[in-house]
Amino acid sequence: MYRDQSYWGRPVPSFGDGEAQTLIVGLAPAAHGGNRTGRMFTGDKSGDWLYGALYRNGFANHPDSQGIHDGLAIQDIYITAAVHCAPPDNRPNKDEFDACSNYLVEELLSLKNLSVVLALGKIAFESYLAAVKTLGVNLPSPKPKFGHGVQLQLANGIHLVGSYHPSQRNTQTGRLTQPMFDSIFQSIRERLLS
Repeated sequence: MYRDQSYWGRPVPSFGDGEAQTLIVGLAPAAHGGNRTGRMFTGDKSGDWLYGALYRNGFANHPDSQGIHDGLAIQDIYITAAVHCAPPDNRPNKDEFDACSNYLVEELLSLKNLSVVLALGKIAFESYLAAVKTLGVNLPSPKPKFGHGVQLQLANGIHLVGSYHPSQRNTQTGRLTQPMFDSIFQSIRERLLS
């Protein structure tokens, strides 16, 4: 389908507002999405869901993301991933997580205005918790469990929110619906305005 296109084919950089109050953490770039286009959650169905929700909730200037030159701008959101390269079979291994973990830690140090972190999926949720633990943040005991709509306040002042990942497996089976996904962003918007 994309044979005539040149692929980005290297680590995909994070994307968004460096002054953001909200960080979105995903898993890894899709082989024919971010790995092709060079932007997180761009050029695939997961990105259609994510950027559509951002647009409907006032965080993006248009509802889709096709490539790095499409004019998309997002406000008060910064998007990253636990792994920055497209993993084989869409399943990052421990070495890939280890190789990228410092990037997430460095991003957390550089994003000075964060108050909310949205983890898209269990692996992103656990990767964020591991990163803040590296930074010396005491985590609740027992360790928080991921679930869609889970919200908790961490010792570093960050409000952590869990959402099912907008993967086709989740969206096509109805595990994640558009109203469910939009409600996550509505709750984030309300928290930012309070």
